[in-house]
Amino acid sequence: MAAALPSTPSVSQKTWSSCYYNNPIFLKPSNNNLQVMEKNCTGIGWFGMRKRTKGLTVVGSFSGRRRWEGEVEKGFNGEGGYGILEEERMFVEALREAQPYIFAHRGKTFVVVLTADIVGSSCLGPILKDIAFLHHLGIRFVLVPGTHVQIDKLLSERGSEPKYFGRYRITDSESLAAAMEAAGGIRMLLEAKLSPGPSICNIRRHGDSSRLHDVGVSVASGNFLAAKRRGVVEGVDYGATGEVKKVDVVRMRERLDGGCIVILSNLGYSSSGEVLNCNTYEVATACALAIDADKLICIIDGPILDESGRLMRFLTLEEADMLIRQRAKQSEIAATYVKAVDEEDLSCLGHNGSHASHQNGKPFGETNTAMFQNGVGFENGNGIWSGEQGFAIGGQERLSRSYGYLSELAAAAFVCRGGVQRVHLLDGTIGGVLLLELFKRDGMGTMVASDLYEGTRIARVTDLSGIREILQPLEASGTLVRRTDEELLKALDSFIVVEREGQIIACAALFPYLDEKCGEVAAIAVSPECRGQGQGDKLLDYIEKKSSRLGLEKLFLLTTRTADWFVRRGFSECSIESIPEKRRKKINLSRNSKYYTKKLLPDTSGIPINGVYSRNKTAA
Repeated sequence: MAAALPSTPSVSQKTWSSCYYNNPIFLKPSNNNLQVMEKNCTGIGWFGMRKRTKGLTVVGSFSGRRRWEGEVEKGFNGEGGYGILEEERMFVEALREAQPYIFAHRGKTFVVVLTADIVGSSCLGPILKDIAFLHHLGIRFVLVPGTHVQIDKLLSERGSEPKYFGRYRITDSESLAAAMEAAGGIRMLLEAKLSPGPSICNIRRHGDSSRLHDVGVSVASGNFLAAKRRGVVEGVDYGATGEVKKVDVVRMRERLDGGCIVILSNLGYSSSGEVLNCNTYEVATACALAIDADKLICIIDGPILDESGRLMRFLTLEEADMLIRQRAKQSEIAATYVKAVDEEDLSCLGHNGSHASHQNGKPFGETNTAMFQNGVGFENGNGIWSGEQGFAIGGQERLSRSYGYLSELAAAAFVCRGGVQRVHLLDGTIGGVLLLELFKRDGMGTMVASDLYEGTRIARVTDLSGIREILQPLEASGTLVRRTDEELLKALDSFIVVEREGQIIACAALFPYLDEKCGEVAAIAVSPECRGQGQGDKLLDYIEKKSSRLGLEKLFLLTTRTADWFVRRGFSECSIESIPEKRRKKINLSRNSKYYTKKLLPDTSGIPINGVYSRNKTAA
């Protein structure tokens, strides 16, 4: 049954109405009379009653018969709408800005560590609500909750003392009972908080009520983790403490494919039917490597800060590795990381006879296609690096926070070297931190990345022949302007190249105009065998960040055949007047090039552009 049209509100009432019009009538009060400013208004919708605000008054008609009036907010939204409040406009803009991130993340698999401190806090509920939201957007989640805080609390309540040696807990019978109780309680807590569906009152107006009473998110858990006893190490009996033996990725993927969020407990099961208490980070890192996760996200209880107390937004794998090695003499966890990594490097040296340059922990050109013979895999069927199936952090060193979040950083670097390209360390005490990290350009936490700008550097004279080889086919086809060797050599300092195994595989140039606070992007080219791998995007992103560091506010370019590629990356067509005068004088008008420009946003990502230059120059 159709709802009756609301009666016409009086201007004197404390309410107003808003709607969209093809040709609105503006009226404004003058001595209590309404003055018509435009005519021929046809109303096409009714958007309900709103509180009265000062502004213009609209009178419209529905189907040419019914008239209504009310006050609307001043302003025109550019799309034929009136009465749009500022918070509504911001909401629309936020949704539009999120669109590319939604597209990028959909279908990806994220392994999320919920540390025990977060699990035991009031922050857990909002985080799980955000995870449920992201799940409905198509992201696949494996959640690995921590338990050590809850286990220690249970032991304390029962008059027992928690025992640790190194990174591991010594799990006696009392500790095992507490671990089982804590893991079971946390699993049920997560399931309960993920079960609520959307608010019925908020979505009823959109029709179809058949799903209103469905469970919010389907959750799957089970015996996905096979473990073995850690046993006696250096004379210490670890009791029922386990080490990861196998992560059953086949059955986990089946649950993920079926639309479930998977909860992976840190309790493992031995081949003899025992329950073993495993290290949460060892489980999470092994799972991320085994399931070939796109991201490992660690939600911790604080930020990663530098020595000046500033948030470290970004670290390359090389930089994270260096920070960990600097603490190796003081920190057992850092020393364990260095030992594991160096033993793997020696193993590679022994098998291959030489050290190849690495990307994502693997030689360049080698894809992450390890055979998962035992669920974790990495080809030998016996585990990752030095026989371990993940990287354990814990014990008194982590509990005391003597070195801040160095242990979490070591776990991040470990999985980056194993093939997970992005690890995010997020302060879970910040409301909405997961959404801010995934849907804002510069994020809200610390990202450790193994592949960002890998091999990217300023061009050198020795690169001239490699650059010429990439540019020549594009110059021959008329896509790029021909440059003589002399012109290329003169502009070489403005060129950026991507090098792989001693070969130049991509190049681009940035010509800054500092007085006009803009820069020209030119000569973006990728070798044919490397196209489709994102090298052009890498170079453009690099140029944009470099331009922001130089204080430039916009980029421009001239193109004849690649406009579509640049439009997809935020450039818009402009007139020749938008080009700096100094550059306009040199344009070859006979090419009939199109002009495009892009406004740059301030860069707060912390990604070290200049640092990449200096490292490569030093390496040379």
